[in-house]
Amino acid sequence: MTSIQLILLGVAVLAVAIVVFLRVRRRSIESQAAVDYRLEKTRAALGSRLHRLFGSGQLDEQFWEELEEALIAADVGMLATNEIIGRVREQHPDSSEAAKDALREQFIVEFGDRARDLRMSGSPSAMIVVGVNGTGKTTSIAKLAAYLAAAGRSPLLGAADTFRAAAGTQLRTWAERVGVDIVSGQDGADPAAVAFDAYEAARARGHDVVIVDTAGRLHSKHNLMEELGKIVRVLRRAAGEVDEVLLVIDATNGQNALAQARTFTEVVGVTGIILTKLDGTARGGVAVAVERELDLPVKFIGIGEGVHDLIPFVPAEFVDAMLEDV
Repeated sequence: MTSIQLILLGVAVLAVAIVVFLRVRRRSIESQAAVDYRLEKTRAALGSRLHRLFGSGQLDEQFWEELEEALIAADVGMLATNEIIGRVREQHPDSSEAAKDALREQFIVEFGDRARDLRMSGSPSAMIVVGVNGTGKTTSIAKLAAYLAAAGRSPLLGAADTFRAAAGTQLRTWAERVGVDIVSGQDGADPAAVAFDAYEAARARGHDVVIVDTAGRLHSKHNLMEELGKIVRVLRRAAGEVDEVLLVIDATNGQNALAQARTFTEVVGVTGIILTKLDGTARGGVAVAVERELDLPVKFIGIGEGVHDLIPFVPAEFVDAMLEDV
C-alpha cells in the first residue's frame, strides 16, 4: 500500500470516528434535554411554588412552613423533607439565593454516593427484573437491552413471564424492535426453567449479559413471591451469581409503592431500582423517598415510551431538572 493510500485510509478512519463521536454526543445531549423536558410536571408543580417562595425574599417561619408543604406535595416524604429543611436552616442562609443553593446541595446530599452503575461481572452477566403489574416492567427490560446494546454489550432476553399470555409476545416484539436475541418458553412453563435456559443460551451463543423478565405479582401473594425466589436461586446456581435484581417502581404511585418494594427486597435481594413514568407525575420527589426508605440506589429512570427513554439516574442532573424554574 502506497503512502498516499495510507493517508487516504487514515483520513477515512478519522472521518468515521468523528461521525460516530458526533452521533454519540448528539444522543447524549438529546437524552439530557429529554430529562429536563419530561420532568415538566414535577417542575411545574414544585418549581412554580418554590419560585414564588424564593421570590418573596422573606426567610421567615411562613417561608419554611410553605417550603415543607411544597416538598411533601412533591412526594419527597415527611422524614426526608424535615431533615433536608433542617440542614438548610442550619446553614443560616442570609438570602433567597443562598437558601436555594443550599436546598439544591442538600437534595444531592440526600441521594448520597451510592454506586449506580450496573454490575456485570459474570460471563455472561445475569440480571433479573421484578415488580408488580402495570409498572412498565417489560418495556423497561427492552429499553435496558437497547441501552446496553448501544454501549457495546450483547444482551439476550429471557421471557420468564409464562403466565400472562401476551407477555412473551410483547417482549418478543420489543426484542425485534431493539434488535436483540430472546429465549422464551411455552405458556404455563416453569419460569425458573426458562430463566435457566435463557442463561445457557446466552453462554452458548456468546452473549455477555442475559436479562430475565418475570411475571408481575403483588407483594402480598406469598406463593408468587416464593416462585420469584426460586427463579433467583436457579439463576444463581447457573451463573454463580446474579449481578443485578432490578425492581421496577411506578413513580405515579408515589410512596404507596414502598411497602411493595420492601417485600420484594426481602424475598429476592433487590440491588437497584428502575423508576418509571417520571414524565407523567408531579411527584418526582419520590426518588428521594425511595432511596431513603429502601436504602437502594435508583439506577435508571423512565421518561417516556420511546426505546431510548430509559436513562441512567444522575442525582445532580435530576435535582437541577426538578428545580430548573426556581
